[in-house]
Amino acid sequence: MNNFSKIAKDVINIEAQSIIELTQFIDVNFETACQLMLETKGRVIVIGMGKSGHIGGKIAATFASTGTPAFFVHPGEASHGDLGMITPEDIVLAISNSGETGEVLSILPVIKRIGAKLIAMSSNPNSTLAKLSDTHVCNKVSQEACPLGLAPTSSTTATLVIGDAMAVALLNARGFTADDFALSHPGGSLGKRLLLRLQDIMHTGERLPVVDQHAKVKDALVEMSLKGLGMTAITNQEHALIGLFTDGDLRRILDAKIDIHQDNISSVMTKTPTTAPQSMLAAEALKIMEDKKINGLIIVDEHNKPIGAMNMHDLLTSGVL
Repeated sequence: MNNFSKIAKDVINIEAQSIIELTQFIDVNFETACQLMLETKGRVIVIGMGKSGHIGGKIAATFASTGTPAFFVHPGEASHGDLGMITPEDIVLAISNSGETGEVLSILPVIKRIGAKLIAMSSNPNSTLAKLSDTHVCNKVSQEACPLGLAPTSSTTATLVIGDAMAVALLNARGFTADDFALSHPGGSLGKRLLLRLQDIMHTGERLPVVDQHAKVKDALVEMSLKGLGMTAITNQEHALIGLFTDGDLRRILDAKIDIHQDNISSVMTKTPTTAPQSMLAAEALKIMEDKKINGLIIVDEHNKPIGAMNMHDLLTSGVL
């Protein structure tokens, strides 16, 4: 009987140990590699063959999305024209577990002639690739997770981790922010969480629920029903916000002796409502609403005048929630 679970756990334990052992290679060579990539006026060109190439593609993508311009070049295609993508101002990150991969070594003379700096990543600091590089970052593992010791497993994981370590170190050195990250991730829910602001989703104009402070409770209820946001803003004669009335407030006054036809809305409104500026990130507004356990927000201008309104449903339909 196959013991899939035991084998899987063994693989995870072996690879986890391999990752821990990588800390010994975070040294002056790693620092030099990061400094070269930080100071370059060009791009980081990642090359690698086979499994190293697959990992190299992911490393290049991670660099690019975290503030370090980068792309992957296949060494086989490089010798058939793609070397023209590399300029003297670029940094080449060449990945080869053995440091002796023929397709990678064959294009190094051209890279040297172009004048681009070369960072090598391999398990052998005495390899040809390492000796030809400006700096060498070691990613050696003590054991592959493959029981035959043949299939790249721990070694490819180690390479990916070193690449992530470089990307995050560079991200920190550049002062890369969430807003910067959003600019390279505008699509999908991630982009929406990072880029969308209240001004993009708030209800404005005739869709904004608002009544005067002298309005009767019934008038406020009609306004809430018409606008469908479960709340209405209350303003004074200068049109500044002085209160808010919500579905929750309505439930609280049901047992009170309130005459909805005679009593003014100002007598039952919440006098210190939570507000937000239109420039606030929608994700930030969501955090405020969750913390305060409220379902909606009135958006005000610099004079505290209501200019918009939104609720949890708006966050849901916009993809933020």
